[in-house]
Amino acid sequence: MTVDRIVHVFAGTFILASLALAHFHNPNWLWLTAFVGANLLQSGITNWCLLASILRKLGVPDQAASCCAPGVK
Repeated sequence: MTVDRIVHVFAGTFILASLALAHFHNPNWLWLTAFVGANLLQSGITNWCLLASILRKLGVPDQAASCCAPGVK
């Protein structure tokens, strides 16, 4: 998996989990949904995401290997 896909999976998981927690436990969990949404908005405007930076430092590739890239068989 690439950095972008992992970031999308994390964001989607946190949003769905916080919505479920807000529905079944306490409406204050919607603040987590708002935080994730604000983080997505900020990363879209500034083109910087903390999770993406951490994943890159851990060695997660930015792009998947392409079948058409030179030297890939």
